Amino acid sequence: MAKTSSVEKNNRRRKLADQFAAKRKVLKAIIMDQSKPMEERFRAQLKLSALPRNSAKTRIRNRCEVTGRPRAYYRKLKVSRIALRDLGN
Repeated sequence: MAKTSSVEKNNRRRKLADQFAAKRKVLKAIIMDQSKPMEERFRAQLKLSALPRNSAKTRIRNRCEVTGRPRAYYRKLKVSRIALRDLGN
């Protein structure tokens, strides 16, 4: 079993990522739009960097639903290889 603090931290990150996903998407679209003036794109970049770091989707770690194990994770099943073997028996 993984530490409960690690699992909870990851759950908080998931919640933050869901909360800020739309705002982050809009700001990234403004930043990538070459037709917008440079000042407006720079302001969008500053706003994006002001968002919480844990609201980025890349900070989320896939963890087993049964054990919380972060490695050897099957995405479709949402379990680790060890939990899969235990559930199969």
